[in-house]
Amino acid sequence: MYGTVARMRIPQARIGELRTLMEEIGGREIPGFLGSHLLVPEDGRDEALLAVFFADRASYRANADDPAMHQDYLRYRALLEADPEWTDGEWVSFER
Repeated sequence: MYGTVARMRIPQARIGELRTLMEEIGGREIPGFLGSHLLVPEDGRDEALLAVFFADRASYRANADDPAMHQDYLRYRALLEADPEWTDGEWVSFER
């Protein structure tokens, strides 16, 4: 499994808009897309963390190179105070 984590600076007042947009994007058919999680810190800071999961690196890269994804990025980037900090890599899971 492959994906990314994005650390985003976003005003708490705009988190609802971000959630709505992420639900819309995540509801589409995207080859290899497995899901995503948005973490909103409980301390109220203007930040959110997004974890995105794909079946493999190839499907992740294909999505990243898709012009439609770039348009989606521009929509949620407009909600943020700065560009996200991205960390891409292989997901390793430890389950109980």
